[in-house]
Amino acid sequence: MASKHQHLSLYREETVPNGDSFRIGIVVSEWNTDITDKLYQSCYATLLKYQAKSENIISVYVPGSYELPQAAQLLLESQELDAVICLGCIIKGETTHDMHIASAVAHGIMQLGMDYSTPVVFGVLTTENMQQAIDRSGGKYGNKGDESAITALKMAALRAKLI
Repeated sequence: MASKHQHLSLYREETVPNGDSFRIGIVVSEWNTDITDKLYQSCYATLLKYQAKSENIISVYVPGSYELPQAAQLLLESQELDAVICLGCIIKGETTHDMHIASAVAHGIMQLGMDYSTPVVFGVLTTENMQQAIDRSGGKYGNKGDESAITALKMAALRAKLI
């Protein structure tokens, strides 16, 4: 959804389900912590805004984005969860390492959702530079953490309706 034409934090509030019955995991990368802290704070605040109970939000931290899928899997195996949100920030450097990490993380997160029939949300910024990350973590394009919380609530409600 992120582009210069799309504000990440814009959504139709009337379509967001009440989160009071959901248990949600949040996995946060400690790499680029200035950015991921902002993603987490926005994500957590949005979950609370839609009535998720703080005691039903399980937050864990991992060293980097590459570890997000494994930690999400550990949460899914150890907790009864309605959704897991993975928050990270991968910024392009001088090599192509960012593409390899982003691809592995995206595939891992998608596979977990399929394997566990539980929403696992890709809340990972993949940017060209730090300014783009700032713009998408509370700057002029909103906050990917907010968008990720809304996605988790909507997908948890869909899962509850269909399973």
